[in-house]
Amino acid sequence: MDLFNMLDKVASCLTRKRPAEQTFKMRGRHYVEHYRNGLFLAKYDVKNDITNEGKNTIFDVMFSDLTPVPAASWYIGLINITGYSALAATDVMNSHSGWTEFTTYSQANRVAWGPGNPVSQSISNSTPATFDITGTGTVKGIFITSNNTKGGTSGYLWSTALFSADVPVVNGDQLKITYTINA
Repeated sequence: MDLFNMLDKVASCLTRKRPAEQTFKMRGRHYVEHYRNGLFLAKYDVKNDITNEGKNTIFDVMFSDLTPVPAASWYIGLINITGYSALAATDVMNSHSGWTEFTTYSQANRVAWGPGNPVSQSISNSTPATFDITGTGTVKGIFITSNNTKGGTSGYLWSTALFSADVPVVNGDQLKITYTINA
């Protein structure tokens, strides 16, 4: 029989098949194709920030019994360079003093995002949301909201994003936007 000596050292090691800490980082991207007179002009890959309101809405729906916003009720809007000073994590639809909406496009309302079903921790619109530009201006960025009213100030503000360089547009241009969220 082996005896355990109080001066002997004992060691052990525990191995897990997955990390003890997991992260859940949501991130979104807007893929934008810019057309002028029917000809491809440029492509933009724009990363977004999810607002504090967007993050809190996830928790409210999942853990506090908030009624979810239907998938068909998410819309894409454009941020105008005019009056732009900054985006903030605390921006909400009725209070975003650092920016205004670009509304010089022919659609009567903001364009529907139209996401499909989630696959592999990702969700996206399979058909790009198209904005038919009707005047001259400069688009600074993009936002996602739960209200379709062009220039409206109600609903949830999910995310905001800035182009890496401002995008000048003229009458007849089209911006076709595909938005994808990954976790």
